[in-house]
Amino acid sequence: MVRLGELEQQVIGVLWASPDTEMTVREVAAHFPDHAYTTVLTVLDRLEHKGLVGRDRAGRAHRYSASGTREAYAATLMREALAATPNPSAVLVHFAENVTEDEAVLLRQILGEEPTANEGRR
Repeated sequence: MVRLGELEQQVIGVLWASPDTEMTVREVAAHFPDHAYTTVLTVLDRLEHKGLVGRDRAGRAHRYSASGTREAYAATLMREALAATPNPSAVLVHFAENVTEDEAVLLRQILGEEPTANEGRR
């Protein structure tokens, strides 16, 4: 499971907040004035090795961008958590018992069991 440390979460969060923008290390580091440039560079390198960040050369510098969305990452963690348990059905039951009513409605809609807002009630 690709777990992220606190600073890794913060750095990828900066990239997720700018999904259509590639950023240099300096641009990312500007969000972390309490951390050295080299620290941010190391974090970006680790995120690249984990497959969460892409890197392109732009002249002498590199530009970084998130490889996917925050939501896709969360979904991957959920899938991996299910795969890591001997009883994924029990995990899903516990999850379903703890979702909010709004989340339950959304899940039903996604599974095709509830009408969407545009369809009205059956």
